[in-house]
Amino acid sequence: MSQSDFDTSALLNALGGKTGDTEAPAPASRREPLQLLRRIPVRLTLEVGSATLPLSELMALEHGSVLELDRLAGEPLSIKVNGATIGRAEVVVAGENYGLKIVELDDLGSLAP
Repeated sequence: MSQSDFDTSALLNALGGKTGDTEAPAPASRREPLQLLRRIPVRLTLEVGSATLPLSELMALEHGSVLELDRLAGEPLSIKVNGATIGRAEVVVAGENYGLKIVELDDLGSLAP
């Protein structure tokens, strides 16, 4: 690619940058990184429990099968954000939907870069 095929001055002008000896515009105020991260969507889940079983038992499951999990009934459930545990909660009914009542929450500031 030759210089005539790629006009850097035009590209920088289109992007709002400076070229040559033109004066740069006043710098825009920089946002703190945490402010930018606040708008990123994350997946929040409430983990009821888990079970480890041989593949043969998994293959034998059918409609109506009951599988015991590793969590006691009434014990607070794990709150996870993108797979990372951040606290514990109880299940509640919020209108016609399930909700969660937070009973323990880790320091969320530790999730920031």
